[in-house]
Amino acid sequence: MYKREQTINFKVKDLSFGGNNNIYIQSMTNTKTKNVVETVNQINKLAEAGCDIIRVAIFDKEDAISVAKIKESINIPLVCDIHFDPMLAILAILNGADKIRLNPGNITDKDKIKEIVSLCKERNVPIRIGVNGGSLPKDLPRTKEGIVEAAKRHIKILEELDFHNICLSLKASDIDLAYESYKLAAETFNYPLHIGITEAGTDFSGLIKSSIGIAKILNLGIGNTIRVSLTSDPLLEVRAAREILKDLKLKTNIPNLISCPTCGRIQYNMIPIAREIEEYLSHINKNITVAVMGCAVNGPGEAKEADLGIAGGVGEALLFKKGQIIRKIKEKDIISELKKEIDKL
Repeated sequence: MYKREQTINFKVKDLSFGGNNNIYIQSMTNTKTKNVVETVNQINKLAEAGCDIIRVAIFDKEDAISVAKIKESINIPLVCDIHFDPMLAILAILNGADKIRLNPGNITDKDKIKEIVSLCKERNVPIRIGVNGGSLPKDLPRTKEGIVEAAKRHIKILEELDFHNICLSLKASDIDLAYESYKLAAETFNYPLHIGITEAGTDFSGLIKSSIGIAKILNLGIGNTIRVSLTSDPLLEVRAAREILKDLKLKTNIPNLISCPTCGRIQYNMIPIAREIEEYLSHINKNITVAVMGCAVNGPGEAKEADLGIAGGVGEALLFKKGQIIRKIKEKDIISELKKEIDKL
């Protein structure tokens, strides 16, 4: 099996992709790409939250032409998602796409693929072959073998044209099918893999499903980018991806929030405080642990390894660092004081 460090390496804009232990976070805009202002605003918010690579849908000619304007105002690599119409891929590349995604289930014209590859070579644009279990060529079964065979057919076309800057995704909405497909692909190809569970669901069920599936696949030692696909705000996708990578110890510059389950001992309004601190931490790139605890019973003791934390009381909280109590804070000042202390870490 080819581990993530053993895959081929190429550049996606300024990112070194494959051939190393880097796992990049990817998301996709849900704005209309032709609406440049909205799309740029969303991309920049996602980048601030930790998104490394962004994908946009190229639905028509206007979307493809808009790529050039979008690129002027963003700093992360832009992937253009193309279905059915190879001319849109050509137009997107000409307008500055850093990478394109093609689905071998719906783009099969070999002459047009040859034209796309020629442009990609000229402009150093990698291609992601995005196989989806729900849109395989009609002669292939919806099995791991069918999904990998779909990828293999498209890879063969690209390799015959001496093109090797290829990334693969082999997504399915079924966790087991996705897992087995990625495992088989890693045993078959030495190309970098983009990991995800497609059509996973909403920000509740989809988050659980994606977390289970992506974690299983990453624990094989494979995967070079991930996307948590949710029927929700893309910002949540990025935040969820950060948490997955942090909890698997695959990224270290991500804060960790400890917060205890509430019970009848709680005597202050802890839940909104925990949520606001979690939101604040989502924009910070530090390897720190912050604790928001319900009471002194499991406060400084259970969270003694935290760099910073509070344990609530009646209208106040104890502030502690590495298990040592520093001072008391009035309840109305907890959030502002915690933010100040976080900034000092």
